[in-house]
Amino acid sequence: MHQLTVRVPASTSNLGPGFDCLGVALRIYNDVTVTRAAHSQPPSMAGEAADLFFARTGRLPFSFSLSVRGAVPRARGLGGSVTVRLGVLCALNALTGNRLDRLSIFELCSQLEGHPDNAAPAVFGGFTVVQGQTVQRFDVSKRLSFILLVPNFEVRTARARKILPSRILRAAAVENCASACAITAAFASGNYLNLRGVFRDRLHQPYREKLIPFLPGVIAAAEKAGALGAFLSGSGSTIAAVALHSSKKVAAAMARAASDAGRTIITHADNGGARILPICNSDIRSRACEELRCPRLAPCN
Repeated sequence: MHQLTVRVPASTSNLGPGFDCLGVALRIYNDVTVTRAAHSQPPSMAGEAADLFFARTGRLPFSFSLSVRGAVPRARGLGGSVTVRLGVLCALNALTGNRLDRLSIFELCSQLEGHPDNAAPAVFGGFTVVQGQTVQRFDVSKRLSFILLVPNFEVRTARARKILPSRILRAAAVENCASACAITAAFASGNYLNLRGVFRDRLHQPYREKLIPFLPGVIAAAEKAGALGAFLSGSGSTIAAVALHSSKKVAAAMARAASDAGRTIITHADNGGARILPICNSDIRSRACEELRCPRLAPCN
């Protein structure tokens, strides 16, 4: 086998108060194709992922070329970098005999990213909660829509983190902790109506408004139009809303509030996570897909 394509979902992270620990995989994808190729030099992001993979597994490194196609925008807070890193890790793992399970692949991707909130849902699918290297995941119903306002400008994660304060008030920490717990309970139980009013954040969004000045107006417009709530997706620039109904109305309201500064996408959660696309060799395909679809830390869905 010389070539594999991995389909990796986008992800929305933080969900407001769940800074660096909550995330949801979305039905927007990048297809990452890795091909063994002599004297090929992949992009630096892919090269770093490959170096870490070969160092962890002890496998003999080999050259490869990389192709990324799909609809996940770059630097918009939707896990674009994760799709590349995770795609490379999954492909190399399959090409070298599936030595790593999904939890190990998640750990490598999280290490490369510097935080786990996008890596976890992209690997495992659904709604994920990360505490250290422990991941809990829950399926998300198709009843819940995710409405995304994707602005026409990028926000780099490093820049968005630099503007955050080094200290916060205890009251702010307590409020965020309570809200993040409420979000987790709602997703775990499937009682999505309990998401109403719990996405307010006091750790990062108030400071990142400098980078996305229409953020408060878009959130207010989404909630007024019927969304359960809205929040900055990751470090931005995308703003996400969740709704059980009126998703088109919510999308239109968000676009108006942003003065048509971007496009809107209506989608749902992806409960499968990263997966290898079918290839001609059925025996190889079944082994690879089994490893990616059936993590050892949880039964198959």
